[in-house]
Amino acid sequence: MLTFLNLLQLLLYIALLALLGQGLLYVLAGAKREANVFYTLLRVVSKPFTSLVRRITPAKVADRHVPIVTFGLLLIVYAVVTFEKINYCVGLNMVGCK
Repeated sequence: MLTFLNLLQLLLYIALLALLGQGLLYVLAGAKREANVFYTLLRVVSKPFTSLVRRITPAKVADRHVPIVTFGLLLIVYAVVTFEKINYCVGLNMVGCK
């Protein structure tokens, strides 16, 4: 169970960092961001999460807002997984959780 929580937390962390980097490059690179190799790479990494959120959000949500919504949802899920991991380790009296 701890391994599953660690893997899930790592996967969420990578996605969150990819979305954060994508947002930072969105601000810094401006209109030339589509030609930026790193922006494209970060968009590919975050694509599975943003496409899932695009499917579950209403059509009224603009496509440019989907990465922001994705970041917020992933942040909430990351917090839940972290609290579950803490709860699991406290239940085991911290044996094997170091």
